[in-house]
Amino acid sequence: MRIFVAGATGAVGRLLVPMLVERGHQVAGTTRSPEKADGLTAAGAEPVVLDALDRDRVVTAAADFKPEVIVHQLTAIGALDMRRIDRGFAATNRLRTEGTDNLIAAARASGARRLVAQSFAGWPYARTGGPVKTEADPLDEHPPANARQTIGAIRHLEQAVTAAAPVEGVVLRYGGLYGPHNALGRYADPDGTTRDGDMLAMVRKRRFPVVGSGAGHWSFLHIEDAARAAVLAAEGGPAGIYNIVDDEPVQVREFLPYLAQVLGVRSPMRVPAWLVRPVLGEFVVNMMTDARGASNAKARRDLGFMPAWPTWREGFRTGLG
Repeated sequence: MRIFVAGATGAVGRLLVPMLVERGHQVAGTTRSPEKADGLTAAGAEPVVLDALDRDRVVTAAADFKPEVIVHQLTAIGALDMRRIDRGFAATNRLRTEGTDNLIAAARASGARRLVAQSFAGWPYARTGGPVKTEADPLDEHPPANARQTIGAIRHLEQAVTAAAPVEGVVLRYGGLYGPHNALGRYADPDGTTRDGDMLAMVRKRRFPVVGSGAGHWSFLHIEDAARAAVLAAEGGPAGIYNIVDDEPVQVREFLPYLAQVLGVRSPMRVPAWLVRPVLGEFVVNMMTDARGASNAKARRDLGFMPAWPTWREGFRTGLG
């Protein structure tokens, strides 16, 4: 097929493009940076340099390529201040709102039959009921004030994509990503050195504590499994929303000490919620004590999704990069 990947040089896109090419698809990939165009060419894709917020340019680029499928992997997440989540996600929120609307317009104008878009599973789910959520469960209607715009952008993306008829809309709710070139993983720098991502470095330095009960459930996903799921969704399966996560949601108080053990460092500190709340805010406390995990049963059944790293346990041991 002809597949147009928006965000082709991002965390997931850079893995997705060669997977699609290897499976015989013709791929065009977008990047904001002209310096990254050569890398897309080397991966076997047609590079398209554009700003995803420029609707006319996005629509024209898609019309020129005439894709059957458009894949939305646009994000722009930089260093985060956990006290100001919406500020840190501001650029990504625009890509999830304006960028998504631009890609829907491009899909309709170019005659693409399917649009696959990246979303997120985990803390957007309502913090009610059981600890593990399915796609039928509601998102949080009352998020902390500093995360309202971010959850609102996720809600916009999902509603717009699934209502994009006549285009078939597929939403992939990724779990917490880990692996090479990721915050929870390791980076290989051009000079050959290896360095920890931000979250991994925090665990190593004991700056990532278990807050309060540590009873919040997180669902993880290796970044290569995220790309594989996008391949499956581009190639077939029913339209709709899918949790793309591993097989084992886990509480914070279990995975953090395990990760420290894998790294060979001291166990994380434990900090009471009342001490963290005024410093980092309600959002962080909720993530650590009350977040819900996600089930991948629907993705396994309808997309044939089978994670190469079925649980975070083996992923943390062998898949950090």
